[in-house]
Amino acid sequence: MAPGGRGRRLGLALGLLLLVLAPRALRAKPTVRKERVVRPDSELGERPPEDNQSFQYDHEAFLGKEDSKTFDQLTPDESKERLGKIVDRIDNDGDGFVTTEELKTWIKRVQKRYIYDNVAKVWKDYDRDKDDKISWEEYKQATYGYYLGNPTEFHDSPEHQTFKKMLPRDERRFKAADQDGDLTATREEFTAFLHPEEFEHMKEIVVLETLEDIDKNGDGFVDQDEYIADMFSHEENGPEPDWVVSEREQFNEFRDLNKDGKLDKDEIRHWILPQDYDHAQAEARHLVYESDKNKDEKLTKEEILENWNMFVGSQATNYGEDLTKNHDEL
Repeated sequence: MAPGGRGRRLGLALGLLLLVLAPRALRAKPTVRKERVVRPDSELGERPPEDNQSFQYDHEAFLGKEDSKTFDQLTPDESKERLGKIVDRIDNDGDGFVTTEELKTWIKRVQKRYIYDNVAKVWKDYDRDKDDKISWEEYKQATYGYYLGNPTEFHDSPEHQTFKKMLPRDERRFKAADQDGDLTATREEFTAFLHPEEFEHMKEIVVLETLEDIDKNGDGFVDQDEYIADMFSHEENGPEPDWVVSEREQFNEFRDLNKDGKLDKDEIRHWILPQDYDHAQAEARHLVYESDKNKDEKLTKEEILENWNMFVGSQATNYGEDLTKNHDEL
C-alpha cells in the first residue's frame, strides 16, 4: 500500500460513519444540549433566541444547511439583491405575495436538493464499477476493506470496536434501504441508506439505531439517566444546567408515555419522529409570523427584504444565485 494509504482509508471510513450518523444526532459540548429529534419542535414564540441574533436555524431551513455556511461573503446590498431573485422563484403564482404554503414548498425543495446533492458528492467513491449502482460489496470494500484485509493492525486500536460495531449495523441499514433485495442500491436506495430519516420505510431503522446508541446497559429500553447522558455529561462535579433539569421533567411528563420509568421503541418513535409535526410547515409559519408587518398572513417582497437578516443574514450568495436558475430536481 502506498504511504498514507491506511490513514486515507481510515479517514474515508470514519468520515462516512460520521456522515451516516449525522442526520440523527448533533454532537456538541457537554454543557450544550444535543438534539435527536428529526424534526425539532419550534412553535411560534417558543423558540429560544439565537446567539448573536444570527437566525442560523432559519438560514439553514431557507437556504440549506451546508450552503448557508457560504453566505458570509456578501455585503447587505448584494444579499438583498439575490434574496429578491429567490423570492421571485418562491412566488409560484406570480401574484406578488409569498404565502405560508409557498414558503413550505420552497423549504421542502431546499431540503430535498441538499439530500440528493449530498449523495451525488459521495456516489463516485462507492460506485467502483461505474454501473450507476452501488452493491453492498462495493460499499463494504470502500468503507471497511482495509480493516477487513488487515485485522491484526486494528486489534488493539480504538477503531477496532468502532468498525466491529458499525459493519453489521451498516449491513442491516443497507438491506433495509434495498427494497428489491438484490443487495445493490440504486441512487434512491442509497439515498435512503444515507438519509433514512427522510424515508417512511426506514423509520424503524432510525428508531432502532437511536435505541442502540442510548441504551448503555443493554436492556432494550432508555431510562432517564441514559436519556440525559445522551445530551449532557458532567466533566466535573456541579449542579446540572437548568435545561437538563427541564429535560428530566420532559422525560417524565411527555416522553415516558406509560409512566414505567423508561422508553420503549414506540415511545422513542413518538419522541424522535413525531407524527403530527411538519418541519417545513412550522418554519414557514415562523418566517411569515416574524415578517408579516401588516398581518395579512402573507408576505410581499418588501416585507421579506425588510427582514432579510432572518432569511439570509449577511449572506445570499453563490447558492442563492444558483437557486435563481431552473433545476429539474427542484
